[in-house]
Amino acid sequence: MVAKTPYQHRNPIIRYALFILGWISFALGMIGLLLPVVPTSPFLILSAACFLRSSPRFYTWLTEHRWWGRYIRYFLDGQGIPRRIKALILGMLWIMILSSALLIVKIIWVSITMVIIAMAVSIYIIRLPNPEQTKHEER
Repeated sequence: MVAKTPYQHRNPIIRYALFILGWISFALGMIGLLLPVVPTSPFLILSAACFLRSSPRFYTWLTEHRWWGRYIRYFLDGQGIPRRIKALILGMLWIMILSSALLIVKIIWVSITMVIIAMAVSIYIIRLPNPEQTKHEER
């Protein structure tokens, strides 16, 4: 039996529900790796939050994973997103939004709404710190 952490929920029903939600959000995040329209990062961060409160073993596995663990830790520690990843996120976001808004969606107000949402998301992502900046500012 794995020892409980101070973050784990005391109610076993809620703990199991969080565990299941953690795996569902992880699966959606993995789908997001394959489908550019589906986001990956929010689902992995939600998965980490659910595992933190339900399973220390899977929280450690997720945050120490060799491919995405570092980026999840950066975000959870308030260090933000590296520049290279920001550029990748913004590039994919705008490619998908503009291609959908211009080629697929035929209702003008829906296209405009999509572009406005993409602008808001872009501003949010750009304003997040870079891990290199936070390390430099601490010195």
